[in-house]
Amino acid sequence: MTPDEIATVLQKAFKRCDAASCPLTDRQKEILLQLVEEVKGKSLSGKSDTLNPLDELTPEELEVFLAFVKTEEQQNRTWKVQLLNDWLHNQDSGNVQFIRERYGLQWLNSVESYHFDKYAYFGDALKLRIGDRIEVSNALWEWVQDDGPCKREWFLATVIQMNEVSEATNCVVRFYNGAEYEIQGVYDWNRYNWRWPKK
Repeated sequence: MTPDEIATVLQKAFKRCDAASCPLTDRQKEILLQLVEEVKGKSLSGKSDTLNPLDELTPEELEVFLAFVKTEEQQNRTWKVQLLNDWLHNQDSGNVQFIRERYGLQWLNSVESYHFDKYAYFGDALKLRIGDRIEVSNALWEWVQDDGPCKREWFLATVIQMNEVSEATNCVVRFYNGAEYEIQGVYDWNRYNWRWPKK
């Protein structure tokens, strides 16, 4: 929903509250509409990614959750699948049981790979897998300077191959035009040249 659509829905909700004899105060309405304006301002300025579901966690919960994600990824398991399997089989999720109890399935589904980018100290705990979509910078194949004629551009690609070579990991991606490109040192020296796409 766009901020304008949200504002329209809120106006309808205000009227329904009035009709149901439980009206909101003018101050409550004002607060809700201000929030919509803030969201609108952020989306217009390109900062819509500030609505990061990980920001809803307390600092302690965030630390526990990031540690869980990192451990699962190191064991070559997908963290989200692990949580969903626990929930499906009604098993305790250990330290991260609070995710199910306090935040629920909707929160879990809203977490995307790019949300972890905000937490630089988390590092590259999320590992690329075949089939993942990433954005790749043109700086991999052409000379790009911040103040030069060629600017950094981003292209959507799909990971089609992962190779462990010595102490580095190489990744082959396929662009939508069918071209393929190998990113050497995808987690090491070329980490700056790819990112998780924002939806």
